[in-house]
Amino acid sequence: MNIQELRVLEPKIVSIGYHPGIIQSVLDYDFLIGRSTPSIVGLVASGRRYARFFFGRRELLIPVFASLSKIPKKTKDQANMLLNVSSGRRTLLSTIEAIDFFPNLKIGTIFAEGVPEKHAIDLFEYAKDKNVTLIGPASVGLVIPGVVKLGAIGGISQKQIVSSGILSGGGVCVLSASGGMVNEIINVVNATHNKVSFSLSFGGDRFPLLEPVDALMAAQSDEQTQAIVYYGELGGEDEYKLAKLIEIGHITKPVICYVAGTISDLFETPPQFGHAKAMAETKVEGAKEKRQALSLAGAKVPESFSSFVGMIQNLPEFGFTHASGTIENMDDRKHALISSSISKDVDGDIKILGEDLLPFAKDNSFAKIAASLFLGHKINSPDTEELVDFILKVSVDHGPYVSGALNTIVSARAGKDLVSSLATGLLTIGPRFGGALNEAARNWLTGVSDGKSAHDFVEEYASKKIYIQGIGHKKYRIDMPDPRVVELKTYSERLEKKRFINFALDVERITTEKKGNLILNVDGAIAALLLDFLSEKEGYSDEQLNELVTQEFFNALFVLSRSVGFIAHFLDQKRLDEGLLRLAESDVADASQ
Repeated sequence: MNIQELRVLEPKIVSIGYHPGIIQSVLDYDFLIGRSTPSIVGLVASGRRYARFFFGRRELLIPVFASLSKIPKKTKDQANMLLNVSSGRRTLLSTIEAIDFFPNLKIGTIFAEGVPEKHAIDLFEYAKDKNVTLIGPASVGLVIPGVVKLGAIGGISQKQIVSSGILSGGGVCVLSASGGMVNEIINVVNATHNKVSFSLSFGGDRFPLLEPVDALMAAQSDEQTQAIVYYGELGGEDEYKLAKLIEIGHITKPVICYVAGTISDLFETPPQFGHAKAMAETKVEGAKEKRQALSLAGAKVPESFSSFVGMIQNLPEFGFTHASGTIENMDDRKHALISSSISKDVDGDIKILGEDLLPFAKDNSFAKIAASLFLGHKINSPDTEELVDFILKVSVDHGPYVSGALNTIVSARAGKDLVSSLATGLLTIGPRFGGALNEAARNWLTGVSDGKSAHDFVEEYASKKIYIQGIGHKKYRIDMPDPRVVELKTYSERLEKKRFINFALDVERITTEKKGNLILNVDGAIAALLLDFLSEKEGYSDEQLNELVTQEFFNALFVLSRSVGFIAHFLDQKRLDEGLLRLAESDVADASQ
């Protein structure tokens, strides 16, 4: 464990599991020490895609990933610290997966109690082999004042963090298996003229992943640490190892040790004092014997806790660095009713994607504004902008015959208002009308991402007797192509890889061998080109493209464009004023026979 290395590392923490109190305390610590961005870059948990927390008084969204495999490469490469707050039975597997997944992982804290002892031993060996430092199980974590708070150590409320004094770094290292005692001693140090250099809890389970002697040697090597305060318990032989290090001169810094549990000598059978490890099964593991060994080695060993506090208070003043953050009472923070990444009102000024509305409107085309708002960030490529512009234009109307336009017309002639009539038209958009764009995008994305050949893709749909969305047209054929698709294909000349449009065209070659009108239709062409442009021009991964499919991004462009056509039909009917539309008897077939 190298504290010097951690001091200069910009912490990028991923939490395995969801513990709102601990996670918020880490974010509060970041804010209070003056960090401009939060150290937590993601959570691995089930449920929502984002979790709401505070950074100071500002709400922010932390991305939540269903599994490690869902984490984007940038976050994967950034992550250098792990906070595992999952259950004890999941600790081994989830931590090993994280060690293997994050290439730059340096250190992690295991919060869960009750990790099976065999799991702890296996995890110890695995982490050692991978050169990753792990603290725990059953640990409140590590704090390096002014640098990082990795766990619940120092408190989970803003008041506790401030009062503990861990915002400023000093020269006293505080170590213990007990999380409660670590926090208590941190407060004792803060009440004197000193501050903590760093502090951690090994955790109270029988087999800690970071052995106490390794933490003590880390304190010895740390340039900022001038004295070590160690709180031990009966059980185990760690204190003898510490005594040996002092005897042979490997630890030369002043060490104050208090070993609790001398009262156990009064019991006929060894009692257990809280932690799984805090039980003296042999006399040598007793508190009195450990105190004697430490005292003979040269450590300062008090006989009572009050004397222990007195020794800490009598340490020389080592000086400390001050935190630069803003300290204010944030007890009245409360979450907003909704969150939005699209727009906001700042003192009456409307911001769209972080920019003032008027310049945003003047500097960008409607196509770019629409695509950017739908994606949640500004698109970068002029080619993407031009493609979206053409898609919006070519999708604007398809005559009064389709269900959406017809519903709008019927409602308008029944005397309904604009919004009601438009809504009736929009409500018809679905699997059989207008909803094919999204399903076509899903088809091409699935086929390409899974590495399927066009032949296998077509045969799979044929065997299930399912129509391929994006393929087929009632009027146009392979020898009489849809002019809209012909024009759309010209946009593929701006691409290099053409993964999706080429796959869609390969599928068309197979389907048209079966039937001439099973061509790539306008929905299929639009979907394939959008996938390619978002991938090549905007840098979207296949995972991100799949999220867009789930969100119905592709259908959104159709809905936007076709709304213009529906409104036009509404206004047209109001101008014509033909009155209520009624069907003649001949328009309705008798299906009762």
